[in-house]
Amino acid sequence: MQRKVFDRKVFDSKVVLITGGCAGIGRALAVRMAQAGAQLVIFDLEQNALDGLVQHLADHHNAGALGLRCDVSDAEAVQRAVALVVERYGGIDVLINNAGITHRSRVAQTSLTVFQRVMAVNFYGALHCTQAALPSLIARQGQIVVLSSLSQYAPIPERAAYNASKHALHGLFETLRGELEGSEVNVMLVCPGYTATDLRKNVLVGDGSTAPQPMLDLGRVSSAQDVAEAIYQGALRRRRLLVLSNLGWKARLLARCFPRLYQSLLLPRLLGDRP
Repeated sequence: MQRKVFDRKVFDSKVVLITGGCAGIGRALAVRMAQAGAQLVIFDLEQNALDGLVQHLADHHNAGALGLRCDVSDAEAVQRAVALVVERYGGIDVLINNAGITHRSRVAQTSLTVFQRVMAVNFYGALHCTQAALPSLIARQGQIVVLSSLSQYAPIPERAAYNASKHALHGLFETLRGELEGSEVNVMLVCPGYTATDLRKNVLVGDGSTAPQPMLDLGRVSSAQDVAEAIYQGALRRRRLLVLSNLGWKARLLARCFPRLYQSLLLPRLLGDRP
């Protein structure tokens, strides 16, 4: 009971902005933060999905939420949306940079537009939202949560643009953390393992079109709710790094210390007989 009381007080009435909040981990985080009493703002691309989630949060969690259609890769659109949030609620306490897309294609068969699109959403989207919200976050001594990936430690073949975007996030936000020293703004990088979400249903392929992809056969797959709960608990403690790898510590150690061996063991499993 003490933990539940403590949990609710931390985010009660706090303004929490979640990007890509209508599905997967983003939606699970919206529900979890609503349960903690937060005032939610959700950015996503589909207004119908936003309206449905806002209604769900009101009906099932008695939580107020604002759903805004916003393409995080559009810097001007982000500035307008964040300005609206600050005008309406007075500021932002927690920014969760969750919006992301992925692809599946080898570097040699991947068009430049795919690299640009993945970076535009995964990297620049997080940058746009953070720069727009930063004055408010500093004023409120808030928190930035960044959804990175297990690929930061163990890159997955045929995900070069995705892997690169996640490495870039670490470079950006570890630098920002140092620049914010003394401001009381916390930056938490989160590296989930393999998670059951809808992301694989609209995967970019080499020519820029989309196609559903099968789930990778790499052991236990976490639920979005379990990942959201772990992120929530990490945010409570204002952690700096949260690695939620269901690949196992041995595999991560192998990838970091013996990359050739890691690739020789992993590649055949991932690529099968494909050339």
